[in-house]
Amino acid sequence: MGDLILGIESSCDETAAAVVESGRRVLSSEVHSQIAEHAVYGGVVPEIAGRSHLEKILPVVDAALEAADLDLDDLAAIAVTQRPGLIGSLLVGLSTAKGLAFVRGLPLVGVHHIEAHVYAATMALEEPPWPCIALVVSGGHTSLYVARSPLELEPIANTLDDAAGEAFDKVAWILGLGYPGGPEVARLATEGDPQAVAFPRHRPKDGSIGFSFSGLKTAVLYHVRGGDALAPTPPPEEISDRADVAASFEAAVVDSLVDQTLRAARDHDLERILVAGGVACNSRLREVMTERAAGEGLAAHFPAPEWCTDNAVMIAGIGWELWRTGAVADLSLDASPR
Repeated sequence: MGDLILGIESSCDETAAAVVESGRRVLSSEVHSQIAEHAVYGGVVPEIAGRSHLEKILPVVDAALEAADLDLDDLAAIAVTQRPGLIGSLLVGLSTAKGLAFVRGLPLVGVHHIEAHVYAATMALEEPPWPCIALVVSGGHTSLYVARSPLELEPIANTLDDAAGEAFDKVAWILGLGYPGGPEVARLATEGDPQAVAFPRHRPKDGSIGFSFSGLKTAVLYHVRGGDALAPTPPPEEISDRADVAASFEAAVVDSLVDQTLRAARDHDLERILVAGGVACNSRLREVMTERAAGEGLAAHFPAPEWCTDNAVMIAGIGWELWRTGAVADLSLDASPR
């Protein structure tokens, strides 16, 4: 019972708490999603997110402890997302974790949200994957790293503009679909032909590794407007090839992610790939990445779908790694949006 970590996550629009033992064994996981609160606006409204976290954070923590049949005195430490994210949302989780740690005399561990996503992809593996290539792909991030250990990520590439998940949201809006856009576009794509529309794939002209999705998003908009950039976006029922557009857009995003990730693995002579973040739920990405990696003698690993989107299991998991190495913070720990 000495290796139990309570994780708290509130970096964006999920209020989450979980208890994990020894970085791997999940005893509980509670998530309050704010999707319904933000859907009417087509995206996350920071002020609404912060207020929702304030209302839900303590009930979610209580539920996680109750589900694990534990109380605070059973814990070894409290881990909390400290960066990056929406500053108001981060502060709710961090303040809660500080208060609980202070009252019960527990160590406090600050967690980097991106490192936690990468760690989530390792929790079901029988053997450590290090060193490896890690792709983090979500609504706010599309980045590649050389991961040398759970706590040592070297950035090697980033998106120049939109994150992949953000592009999914914007294309969903163009096609008259709901929010969040990723699952909606993926569902519609199953009815379409991924080769119907020849949307562009970004490849850096200087030969470097990198991502860009703004051109692809614009290509979808122009296609839907019949090639006239100044024409109004037609209503969904007038887009006759809507499913083909969704499938072709999804294929373009996946091809870009897979091409650049496999190239990074080759360039760094690494045989394992971790894919994490909300877009790692996408079935086409999982299938294409796994198949093409295997074709090059590489192994691609994904978290279980429930650990792809923001959750506290990954926070408690990597929090255990930090705690056992002595990376404990004091009550001056502050939140950072970057």
